[in-house]
Amino acid sequence: MKYIPYGRQQLDKADIGSVVKALKSGWITQGPKIAELENKLCRYTGAKHAVVVSSGTAALHLSCLAVGIGSGDEVITSPITFVASANSVIYCGAKPVFADIQEDTINIDPCEVERRLTKKTRAIILVDFAGHPVEAEEIQKIARKNCLLVIEDASHAFGAEYKGNKVGSCRFSDITTFSFHPVKHITTGEGGAITTNRRDLYEKLLMLRNHGITKDRKKLANYDGPWSYEQHFLGFNYRLTDIQCALGISQLKKIDIFLSKRRRIVSVYNKSLAGIDKISLPVERPYVKSSWHLYCIRLKKEEKRKRVFEKLRRADIGVQVHYIPVHLQPYYRKNFGYKEGDYKKAERYYRQTISMPLYPALKDKEISYVTDTLRKVLL
Repeated sequence: MKYIPYGRQQLDKADIGSVVKALKSGWITQGPKIAELENKLCRYTGAKHAVVVSSGTAALHLSCLAVGIGSGDEVITSPITFVASANSVIYCGAKPVFADIQEDTINIDPCEVERRLTKKTRAIILVDFAGHPVEAEEIQKIARKNCLLVIEDASHAFGAEYKGNKVGSCRFSDITTFSFHPVKHITTGEGGAITTNRRDLYEKLLMLRNHGITKDRKKLANYDGPWSYEQHFLGFNYRLTDIQCALGISQLKKIDIFLSKRRRIVSVYNKSLAGIDKISLPVERPYVKSSWHLYCIRLKKEEKRKRVFEKLRRADIGVQVHYIPVHLQPYYRKNFGYKEGDYKKAERYYRQTISMPLYPALKDKEISYVTDTLRKVLL
């Protein structure tokens, strides 16, 4: 069997044609495809505004800046996430504070969020782990009660739904961020997006993406002519190209097909692996539609994880682990004093978890090979 990765992009002739057309258009960057993709993202998510950027990390960084996170602030987030969710807080001079997870969804626990609140808490970064939306309504209530801002890191959850709302609609958050990395639901190569319903945040995000510069005549302190522009604050070059946006527009047309294929694969996994008492399977709460970015099983005997992982890898099954808890990374131990034992549920989950292959192009024979091999390894 050919090597099976845990995730990968799916491109077709239409995607390639869209990129070639953009290359031939004369607009390689800062052209019309940016606004086109942003408008389509608004229509898909239901948000009023969208800003595309160079990566999911850039989306998180700019979101933190836009809501005003700065030196002396604390921001609560999950320890089970990619480091970018917490790093974006540090980029702004603030401190990330972790809250432990729920045992079933692996998402941040609202009760733990309340326990970590201090006078310095400024915002909460939610993480929709593996594509399963977090308990956003509960956390929004906590945020409103304590005058906090909510950023939803939906890098795993493009296309997911929570209580009848598309993730990204910002029904329960001030800002939502997405990643369009190749292993995500749609890709622009590298890239990301931010959605919001707040006009003030939208306008600030546009400037932050482009060095803090505006050409809007209404905002200029001095207008010398049509060439005029002004830098009003320190921003970044986090722009996405027209080439990438052309790919994103083409990919977005297929998002419902991609999601349907992911759900079918999950259904096959669930049926094939049900009843194996040595593992537990991921859940989907009845009021959500997970976008199933990851399919993470848990081994009930932690000491077996490494052996099972290595045997699957030797069988050319590209399993992965998502994630090493952020607070256990050397940088976070050294600079913030975090240590083993601080977040017991997150650490236990890490010791048990393995991410199985999951992507739309995964074939039935490959799924069967993965499940059959896992059964043999678990014997």
